[in-house]
Amino acid sequence: MDQLGQPYQTIRWHVDPEQSVDTLSRNKDIHEAARMLREGKLVAFPTETVYGLGADAASQEAVSAIYTAKGRPSDNPLIIHIGEKEQLYTLAAEVPPAGEVLMRRFWPGPLTLILPHRGTLAPKVTAGLDTVGVRMPSHPVSLALLRVSGAPVAAPSANRSGKPSPTDADHVWHDLQGRIHGLVDGGPTGVGVESTVVDVTGEVPLLLRPGGITWEELQEAVGEVQVDPAIVQEGTAPRSPGMKYRHYAPQGEMWVVVGEGAAQIRRVQALADEARRQGKKVGIFSTEEHRAYYQADWVLPCGSRQDPASIARELYRGLRRFDQLGADTIVAEGFPPEGLFHSVMNRLSKAAEGRVVQA
Repeated sequence: MDQLGQPYQTIRWHVDPEQSVDTLSRNKDIHEAARMLREGKLVAFPTETVYGLGADAASQEAVSAIYTAKGRPSDNPLIIHIGEKEQLYTLAAEVPPAGEVLMRRFWPGPLTLILPHRGTLAPKVTAGLDTVGVRMPSHPVSLALLRVSGAPVAAPSANRSGKPSPTDADHVWHDLQGRIHGLVDGGPTGVGVESTVVDVTGEVPLLLRPGGITWEELQEAVGEVQVDPAIVQEGTAPRSPGMKYRHYAPQGEMWVVVGEGAAQIRRVQALADEARRQGKKVGIFSTEEHRAYYQADWVLPCGSRQDPASIARELYRGLRRFDQLGADTIVAEGFPPEGLFHSVMNRLSKAAEGRVVQA
């Protein structure tokens, strides 16, 4: 909305995500979107994880507009996106050796590094912290846009705060049309969950948010990586963007059942049956392997247990689909907290507001 409370006329550009970064960097729509960013306007764009809502990270007014458009609490910091590694050194006061190793291994890609900043960013970006999260996405559309804009871009997920993150341009359009100036439509995203966030300011790197890069991959790169207690312990104050408030949540009440095989199937069905007896419309979020065993108003697939990446890709899409269908209760299968399933379970637990039960 503008200063008078009137909706913006949101422009939607369609670009081909199969083109190279060099080709996209000459695309007239990318240049128009980059011009808007330089002018302090809000532009949503695809990354390899989810769609981001971008604004000039040096402009306090532009960054403030992100919080307004999303309805995001002002004490929740933003992640900075850059198109060239060299930009990092204009933002960070220092990059510890572990950070350099992780950059070489995983950038461009779904990894955010927490680093001490130089104070050159809009104060609202960091929410008063002396550190900032920075990442270099690998999606060709976002890389082209960032390089053409020539400036660091603050970009949280392009959804209304608390809702499932957007993995398709239509999700952004549904949530933010009229609240932002532009949307670069580059099709569905690939990873489906947000970036991994690692604090490298201490002696040992600290995993603050699991995401597209797994804890195991981080340890393979730099050795020991500790895990923030807030990831596994309810009530502990988190230190990462996207972890402090109710997040990723569908409109219906959600339950997650962890376990294996027949026991998990029985508990999922029992919870669904109980909700239906109460007159609720019930959806079950099932893996392909178990889908035929369930009965509910809707049984939606979330991917295959043999392919964790497929479940990550379908997670937010499925939660949004249950909203469209009008599900009052959603019962989802859970997974062991390892590899990419660790990231999936983190998001499921947040979406269920901690309603996670053992089969």
